[in-house]
Amino acid sequence: MPYSVYILRCSDGTYYCGAAKDLAARVKAHNSGKGAKYTRGRGPVRLVYSERKRSRGDALRRELEIKSLSREAKKSLVSGRRAGAKIRKRARA
Repeated sequence: MPYSVYILRCSDGTYYCGAAKDLAARVKAHNSGKGAKYTRGRGPVRLVYSERKRSRGDALRRELEIKSLSREAKKSLVSGRRAGAKIRKRARA
């Protein structure tokens, strides 16, 4: 079964990133106060982004990548722009 990497927007406007096998159940756990300690006092949370990964290892690596992004880069990722992508300079002709 594939894993999901996800970003939640907490009620205070902060982001939380995690990985889960059953995304719907995990979001429900966060909203019921049984999720991560970080989200317990910041609910309700709303799922704003998710990616599917083939394995737990792939999901955890991507989670770490997302967590290392700046808040602005996470906003870009959530809004659909490419966050964390390396900007390539064009070679001059």
